[in-house]
Amino acid sequence: MAYDMADLCWKLSVCFFCSQVVSGRVEEARYIAAVYEHESILSPDPTALVDRRSALQLMGRNLDIYEQQVVAAARQGAQIIVFPEDGIHGFNFTRRSIYPYLDFVPHSRAVKWNPCREMYLFNDTEVLQRLSCMALNNKIFLVANLGTKQPCAHTDPHCPPDGRYQFNTNVAFDDAGMLVATYRKHNLYFEYAFDAPPEPDYTLFETPFAGKFGMFTCFDILFFEPAVKLIRQYNVKQVVYPTAWMNQLPLLSAVEFQQAFATAFNINILAANIHHPTLGMTGSGIYTPVKSFIYHNMESYGGKLIVAEIPVITADYKTSLESNERFGENLYQSCKTFTSTSMDDQVCFNEGQETPARVLEKGMEQLPPQFYAEMMYDNFTFVPVWGEKGELQVCSNTLCCYLNYKRAVLTDELYALGVFDGLHTVHGTYYVQACALVKCGGLSFSTCGQEVTDASALIDFQLWGNMSTPYIFPLLLTSGITLDFADHMGWKNHHYFMSKNRTSSGLLTAALYGRWYEKD
Repeated sequence: MAYDMADLCWKLSVCFFCSQVVSGRVEEARYIAAVYEHESILSPDPTALVDRRSALQLMGRNLDIYEQQVVAAARQGAQIIVFPEDGIHGFNFTRRSIYPYLDFVPHSRAVKWNPCREMYLFNDTEVLQRLSCMALNNKIFLVANLGTKQPCAHTDPHCPPDGRYQFNTNVAFDDAGMLVATYRKHNLYFEYAFDAPPEPDYTLFETPFAGKFGMFTCFDILFFEPAVKLIRQYNVKQVVYPTAWMNQLPLLSAVEFQQAFATAFNINILAANIHHPTLGMTGSGIYTPVKSFIYHNMESYGGKLIVAEIPVITADYKTSLESNERFGENLYQSCKTFTSTSMDDQVCFNEGQETPARVLEKGMEQLPPQFYAEMMYDNFTFVPVWGEKGELQVCSNTLCCYLNYKRAVLTDELYALGVFDGLHTVHGTYYVQACALVKCGGLSFSTCGQEVTDASALIDFQLWGNMSTPYIFPLLLTSGITLDFADHMGWKNHHYFMSKNRTSSGLLTAALYGRWYEKD
């Protein structure tokens, strides 16, 4: 392929900064962010019909807690704070019963409005007014989630029969209390009180300390629209993410997938989850591609404020998803697209070096038994991980997963390598390609795929698969629902690879979680 001089110089400059790009190192700008995991005060009967005054009283109790946390975050220097989904009004409403809890919010970007200073511009905006005043009084950007309403005409083909839309809405205020962005949740998770917007919102807002932020909510993170399209089309590098996430091990605990998403797209995520351990809801954090500040607590009650200083990830930093030999031009020519997530390291492979798959196939004289077990409501094909070291392969449909492993000490724990290549159809429909090394719930094959929270085995591993999608989310979860980071990951000869020498604590899950959006 021929290049003109300008194009060639640009590509050389990309490779020159390859190690910084891949590691996510940013030294020139930082900001202080806060997220609050909130134990919301819930309605004792969310299906009961109440008046607006009663609804405001309940929401006011949650807003009182929000205000305390905004003050605390601002005192620690936070420039932006994010609150969780459903934190103000709660959940499990019907369409009728939630109506008194809904504020009116103008979704037009043409409307310039400061609810704290212009309280009587619109009716039914009491919640927005309080949030706006919190931002103004503490000079902090503020992101929160609330229920909103919008009247619609019957000439609108999407207008519900009752003549109004009801949205699950995120709002963002600047440090002067101005409403600068709204986002209406697109992928609703059994939320019968709300409508999905007729078209996806692609919501951005600007800050003086970190540039533009994107915004989406909870279940949206698993789908192309709008989350992935927002990030890629608008080159978003900072994301605010209110969520009410119910943890599902071993592949979709909140902190596990939030970190994987930040790493995969080379972005910062400010994720605020609701805190209701009896419902499996916990897990918030401030995530960079290579570091996290997290909170996961299934044992105790009460909220948790997280404040951390993080680097600004700028638009010229390329992600591992963009250095893919199969799905796009390789920008890192000299590094052969095999990237490293360590801050000071870069892995490059020689031209003549064999691919991991070919090396593995040479020593497979004795294959361990294959078995099937349910994991994440999907029928995974597994092989057991036995002994101190070994090389394994397991396949399903077009996907083959490979594992090279070593452990210095054998523990009384069963691990297995699993593969799934198919349409997930429980609690949502979406296509998954997954290669997963997991600790089983017991010593029998039938326990593989069960939820496990503690482990003691320290394992060195290389895990890879011939994934058919470029959207791979690297999961690395350790004992006690803590996070670790791979030493190296990336694409090589049509395989996605992740390696780790000695996890920081016992290994729960090491997985390549691929989303094949086109097959949903």
